[in-house]
Amino acid sequence: MEVTNQRRNTSFMCTDLLKECQPFTMASVEGNLREELTCVICCDLFREPVMLACMHRFCRKCISRYWRGTPGPFTCPQCRKQYNNTQLQTDYLVTAMVEKVKGSCSFVKNYEKQVKEALESHRQKREDIINIIHKDEDNMDAIKTVSADLEARVRGEFRALRQILQEEEDCALGQLKREQHEELEKVRHHLEPTEKALKDLEENIKVLENTNRTMEQSSLTQLPQLRPCVQVELAPDFDADAFSHKYIAPLQYIAWRKMFKSLKPGPSPLLFDINTAHPNIIISQNKTLAMESDTPILYKAHHKRFLQCVNVLATQGFHTGRHYWEVELGSKSKWDLGVASEAVDRHARVKLSPGNGYWTLRLRNKGEYFAGTQPWTRLQLSAPLHRVGVFLDCDDKRVSFYNADDMGLIYSFTDGPRGKVYPFFSPCISNSPKPEPIQLLHYPPVAFSG
Repeated sequence: MEVTNQRRNTSFMCTDLLKECQPFTMASVEGNLREELTCVICCDLFREPVMLACMHRFCRKCISRYWRGTPGPFTCPQCRKQYNNTQLQTDYLVTAMVEKVKGSCSFVKNYEKQVKEALESHRQKREDIINIIHKDEDNMDAIKTVSADLEARVRGEFRALRQILQEEEDCALGQLKREQHEELEKVRHHLEPTEKALKDLEENIKVLENTNRTMEQSSLTQLPQLRPCVQVELAPDFDADAFSHKYIAPLQYIAWRKMFKSLKPGPSPLLFDINTAHPNIIISQNKTLAMESDTPILYKAHHKRFLQCVNVLATQGFHTGRHYWEVELGSKSKWDLGVASEAVDRHARVKLSPGNGYWTLRLRNKGEYFAGTQPWTRLQLSAPLHRVGVFLDCDDKRVSFYNADDMGLIYSFTDGPRGKVYPFFSPCISNSPKPEPIQLLHYPPVAFSG
């Protein structure tokens, strides 16, 4: 009967303790419940707990050591109630409670670890996204800076034509503004979700920091509700060169057909230098036509002459300033043109590449266009080229090629020549029964003779 009452009392006590422990928080685990399950002798959680008739509990080993050597009667260490024997029964309910508390302590440590890891992860993600946003902001600053520089350059190009070409200038500036807006919109479209992701991370970090600070009042059953983290990719770098090409172009020449008389200076009136012409090139009397010849011409020997490659240079060389000229190519199936360094090897067969002093545009097989890079860069054009404009900016080290019919950019070398260069041409050997010449265009047009 006494054992039954003991179990009932123990059950009531555990029920009361469990009620006190709801909700199951860190404060209750570390406070009331742990205190109730602590042995007053060893001051640690019960190990094999036993309960005396006075309802005080002790570890079996602790109470046994306490009574060891005592002849009797035996007293309770807490209330001093006396007993005539040392027969003890294990309190299994309290044993189970102790095991649960131990498990809860392990859970608390694991919970703390998860919160700290999640907090560190979110802080790192926040740092990554802040860096991405800084990159986007740098791109936006670069777009605005380049756009401002281009705007100033556009205005400078149009200054000489202000009265007549105001409409053309406004058109060019409007296009620049639209393209700037498009570039900025691309960055903004990337920036908006990035900032949203940062905001979500900031919210998560606040929740985790609050949870970390108030750990003892937080529920142990699960992690706090967090917003999902969106993966954010790094935006590509703003390509200032690609954005700038058409605005670093010779804008006065784009409109030259409308107002040629206002161009100062006009397109360079080039002439072929007969002293550089390969023997298989025929030069016209006025030195504006160059055509391939199956029969070598008996030119006078000259140190400037090309001997291995069917090339010819213009008489005028450039080492400063900006220059533009146009070449009529007709329907030729094969040609090369561009600029060549003054120091190129004219007595050997060399590849036309910037490394060898050549910046060229090339046609092969009547429809295959290439930029003379190393290796060649294949160009996809919407229409055949019949007339090509060459723009040389010695100060910016830039060589650009344009379709002179619509002034569309074909290709631009942004790491151009250093030092003096000459306009370069090659009619090539096409084996055509009716070869066509390369023609240097002068404006206003002049009459050409054979």
